[in-house]
Amino acid sequence: MDLGISGKTAIVCASSRGLGRGCAEALAEAGCHVVINGRDADVLARTAKEIADASGAKITPVAADVATADGQKALLDAAGDVDILVNNNAGPPLRDFRQLDRQAMIDGAIGNMVTPIEMIQAVADGMIERQFGRIVNITSLTVKMPVPGLDLSSAARAGLTAFLAGVSRQIAGNNVTINNILPGKMETDRLRANIKAGAEKAGISVDEMRAQQINAIPAKRFGNAAEFGQACAFLCSAHAGYITGQNILIDGGLVPAAF
Repeated sequence: MDLGISGKTAIVCASSRGLGRGCAEALAEAGCHVVINGRDADVLARTAKEIADASGAKITPVAADVATADGQKALLDAAGDVDILVNNNAGPPLRDFRQLDRQAMIDGAIGNMVTPIEMIQAVADGMIERQFGRIVNITSLTVKMPVPGLDLSSAARAGLTAFLAGVSRQIAGNNVTINNILPGKMETDRLRANIKAGAEKAGISVDEMRAQQINAIPAKRFGNAAEFGQACAFLCSAHAGYITGQNILIDGGLVPAAF
């Protein structure tokens, strides 16, 4: 399917690896100029070259911390007029709620709620003026289903979801959409680290913990960045202008809900 976004400019935050990279790859395949981002300049440069070689698209790497004002400015300056924004950022580590001090909670809120709002504030008016904009926020299934130890992550992302519920309706009449994708258990470095930590806590092998988690998923597998990225690209497409303010689970059926 032609997504109708060839030539559009996209920023994909935290996209040197994992789900962010999957989104960047799919948007590049659709013909977008993609500004990618990460904090490790060497990893980012390799990712940019690999995506450019595979897609033929223009890929601009920006090594920066998107949670900082300087990092955001660097991304926005590199992009120019932004048509598509994919907000993504690493979540707080798995940690018992008793271990969270005030600064940890502030940092979690900044990384997973304040930062994406700031990026949206920076690009929304330009999108409205040009009468096209697609904003996708990568949040988490923990917005809908609690996971012990990820309380801070889920709280910050739920706050973002609530904040943008009204904003998405406010700007929808200008062909600017805001949607959230809620990944479940995806094959990423974060999942592998959580499996290892869980195995150590339970006193079982990593393979046993991995099997337990897979067996709990109706699809009987973990998701992958490529399929996640394609879903993101569709939400960013010209065909998705009537989808806004939605929370879309990509979880293999893990969240047991009818609605």
